[in-house]
Amino acid sequence: MTKDRLDAQQTFASVAPWLFVFLWSTGFIVARYATNDADPMAFLSARLIVASLILAAIAHLSNAPRPTAHESRWSIVVGLGIHATYLGGVFIAIDLGLPSGVGALVVGLHPVITAVAGGAMLGEHLNFRQWGGVILGFTGVVLVVINRLTDDTLNLPVRAVIAVSLATLGMSIGTLIQRQRCAATPLLWGSAIQYASSAIALVVLAVLSGQTKLSFTSSTIWSLVWSIGVLSIAAVLTMLWLLQHRAAASVSSLFFLVPALSAIEAAVLFDEQLNVTTVAGFATAIVGVALVTRTASRTPND
Repeated sequence: MTKDRLDAQQTFASVAPWLFVFLWSTGFIVARYATNDADPMAFLSARLIVASLILAAIAHLSNAPRPTAHESRWSIVVGLGIHATYLGGVFIAIDLGLPSGVGALVVGLHPVITAVAGGAMLGEHLNFRQWGGVILGFTGVVLVVINRLTDDTLNLPVRAVIAVSLATLGMSIGTLIQRQRCAATPLLWGSAIQYASSAIALVVLAVLSGQTKLSFTSSTIWSLVWSIGVLSIAAVLTMLWLLQHRAAASVSSLFFLVPALSAIEAAVLFDEQLNVTTVAGFATAIVGVALVTRTASRTPND
């Protein structure tokens, strides 16, 4: 590897975590526009179908290396966890009336689950400082969403809670399997396979649930463009690249920052109130993530 290429890779490695957090946080904003003129499952199906075709075309035209049959099978499993179960579960929960604060709180458990399970499945044990970072990160999430937790959350739709819980579990399992089984899988073809398998699952779910409405209004089109280009391609490829180079808990800890960034973006775009508690939660989460990722970068996994 040439020095220039090594320098470029090191530069990308330093900015990739923060790039991923920013890009991923916009997904919750886009979801507001995406479901104005489309059913959740229909929108997600279209998003993943187009994303899989784009990535497959890029991989083919660039003569990207192809995964083995073994790697392809595990890519399907990862896709069903990270994309079909996570995205489908979150959208279903929102559609069933789950309060955003509860959703963010439950999804915020994903890094905690990954940190605990990562030690057993991957042998990636956290030290005392990293566990302190995990605790601070989740505390930051709680502070961010606490103002959105009202008396209404005592009467939560059971199906919505189940859906968001399955979404969180799916993301955690998918993250761990990606790290364990797909660390060497070619990114382009591997991601295309993940999206294609997830798209098939969501199309079946859309048909069975009757969520097939997809009106191509300006809101839907722009939401698709952003979701495909920024979220499904740029953000997810960045996350998968990070999982190939860093410990699973280190990458998952970045999700602690997503609720706070989404709240800030909502304040800018929708004039929602941004209070001191939210800012304090963001600062707490940043410290927590810094503790996990800085210490993790010194391990052999990096």
